[in-house]
Amino acid sequence: MQTPAGKECRHYYQDFHRGRNIQECRLAKVNPASERWHPNDCSKCPVPDILLANADPNMELKLTIKRGFLGFTRTLDVKAFDKRSGDPIADPYVGNLNREDNPGLEIFRRALEDNDGPSPD
Repeated sequence: MQTPAGKECRHYYQDFHRGRNIQECRLAKVNPASERWHPNDCSKCPVPDILLANADPNMELKLTIKRGFLGFTRTLDVKAFDKRSGDPIADPYVGNLNREDNPGLEIFRRALEDNDGPSPD
């Protein structure tokens, strides 16, 4: 669904049908350590960009909204975890590249190794 900032995010939900007025970020809602979500948070949120860059179905994101200095600013902290092992993922934009059970990545590595030879010029 499209966020108030104009980006596509699967964790954002809104419902204005028949007088309802529901807007929520379901990723921030499940985290009890997070501050309450506001629609303005979507403009600074990195989650839509992470989802666009990495479509790993085994990656789980955790969003924590924190108040800044004197409550004037808000910071959005996103951490990524592997669902199967629970290990943190260092760069959520790239994902978990050291996984041995990824056949597509292994084919890509072999193709790169085959093309490392000298050119026939």
